[in-house]
Amino acid sequence: MTEQSSAEVLICGAGAAGLTLAVELARRSVSFRLIEKLDDPFRGSRGKGIQPRTQEIFEDLGVLDRMFAVGGLYPPQRVYAGDGTHADTEMEMQAATPAEPYQRPLMVPQFLTEAVLRERLLELGHRPDFGCELTGFEQDDDGVTAQLSGRNGTGESVRVHWLVGADGGRSFVRHALDIGFPGKTLGVRAMVADVTLTGLRRDVWHRFGEGDMARQISICPLAGTQMFQLQAPVPLEGDVDLSVNGLNALVAERTERSDIRIDTALWTSAFNMNARLADRYRDGRVFLVGDAAHTHPPTGGQGLNTSVQDAYNLGWKLAAVAGGAPRALLDSYEEERRPVAATMLGLAVRLLDAARDGNIKRGREVKQLDIGYPWSSLAPRVSHRDRGVMAGDRAPDAPLCGAAGQTRRLFELLNGTHWTLIGYEVGQAAVAPRAGLRMHHVGPDAELTDAAGHFRTAYGMVAGDWVLVRPDGYVGAIAAAADLDALEAFLLSVGLGSADHE
Repeated sequence: MTEQSSAEVLICGAGAAGLTLAVELARRSVSFRLIEKLDDPFRGSRGKGIQPRTQEIFEDLGVLDRMFAVGGLYPPQRVYAGDGTHADTEMEMQAATPAEPYQRPLMVPQFLTEAVLRERLLELGHRPDFGCELTGFEQDDDGVTAQLSGRNGTGESVRVHWLVGADGGRSFVRHALDIGFPGKTLGVRAMVADVTLTGLRRDVWHRFGEGDMARQISICPLAGTQMFQLQAPVPLEGDVDLSVNGLNALVAERTERSDIRIDTALWTSAFNMNARLADRYRDGRVFLVGDAAHTHPPTGGQGLNTSVQDAYNLGWKLAAVAGGAPRALLDSYEEERRPVAATMLGLAVRLLDAARDGNIKRGREVKQLDIGYPWSSLAPRVSHRDRGVMAGDRAPDAPLCGAAGQTRRLFELLNGTHWTLIGYEVGQAAVAPRAGLRMHHVGPDAELTDAAGHFRTAYGMVAGDWVLVRPDGYVGAIAAAADLDALEAFLLSVGLGSADHE
């Protein structure tokens, strides 16, 4: 067995969560290795919905426009009645607002989402190591020693500071740590297949047998491809024929139509729906993200999005600690993300129950724009507030104008690897500049103006207020002019030392 030089982080699993974490670490110049036991990238459409909050994250990572280019918005749903008639319904989505620029889910087949993330990672100088499997690991106070096996059977030992299990619902990392994964099997077995077919239009999502689990079938055109995604409940017991002939027989039986013909099946899967949540997300220097920490039924499109947001949360914290921030910062990962997963699991199960009755309605909660961490240790109440956003809330967007005359979005200022501190009508700077913190001033004679008042309204600002935004786009603190000592203490607690201490 060969010995390799150490890195800061070993990421086990190159799906959407592992790739997001890798991009986060790469753009912060944190050394890591991303391994994937499969010989090639995942080829299926499985998690195809990118919710508005994840779109904001992908904007920060520099890939959102690419995601829209390779994907597309969801089409209207066409629900067929037993007599062959049908009714079309558009998704009910609000228009974009200055505070919430993305409102509609984006459809991107999972294999295309992961391809875009791999492309971004390559731009940053890294790529996944396919055909490389984690076979064992041990941790101590200083790091983790991991054993790897390559596709040619050769062994390798690596030494890292942290190990992250992004290796799916059957996670080797979780099993090795003996972390419980309680939950339940939901009594629904389903099949999904990416197919090419004739006989159906591509401008609507075709749904047959709604409200009858023995007859339901959904045939959705996959944006960015010439394929359709076929989904259907199947019996809990027995084999499922996922061949082209078997799929054609299923389609004919459930649609009662002979003109729909599947030509090829490029990826197929049959699975039992589960809702499970890991007992803990961390064991010493080892973390779980994504499906390794939680598994969802596909209803509501929450699984991939929750996984990406796990990685986004953990990434900046690992980078901060690698750069000298207090190690206690890592405690906030489980503190913040596990309650969110529990809530999203409950939502997905409720939507599954509604789907069984043919009465599924997706409301605002699926967008994940209201997710926040008000309970977090990273959300101190440094000033009394009864208006606007609070510490732990998602930071809204807002249009501003630069002193040079150009329109600026607040998200443009927030995007990147830094913390952001914005003073509203504060006059001269009262907080010392420091590495890792970008400071901006909004006011009549400042670098930025808020002529339409969107920033003031969204954040509930009054003259003299400061808002601190974390690297992941959540409010860290809001401080009045009289509370800057408390703000300074919080900055120090997360590793943002003052200029005098650099």
